[in-house]
Amino acid sequence: MGDAFLVAFEGAPSLGVRCAHIVERLDPLGLTARIGLHTGEWEVLGDDVGGLAVHVAARVAALADPREVLASGTVHATVAGAGVRFEDRGTHRLRDVPGRRPLFAVL
Repeated sequence: MGDAFLVAFEGAPSLGVRCAHIVERLDPLGLTARIGLHTGEWEVLGDDVGGLAVHVAARVAALADPREVLASGTVHATVAGAGVRFEDRGTHRLRDVPGRRPLFAVL
């Protein structure tokens, strides 16, 4: 994926949120991350994963500012009650994804 990477978690989406906060703290190492989180069904394609959920996560990451963690509305709804704080970033069109999707910054 060039200078990007994908991490897929089986289980609770809050694991992805926790991982994102660890990656976000790599700034002292000279690394700046834009992180997009989405949860959904993905498919194994040999040594890779794919499907709409992977595509949505990549599009969400593309909209994130440097050092920002953006989550889809699906992640927002799924981790409700887990102590994660969010800030509404409105609804957006994601390239090659039908409709508009709500996005939230993870605080």
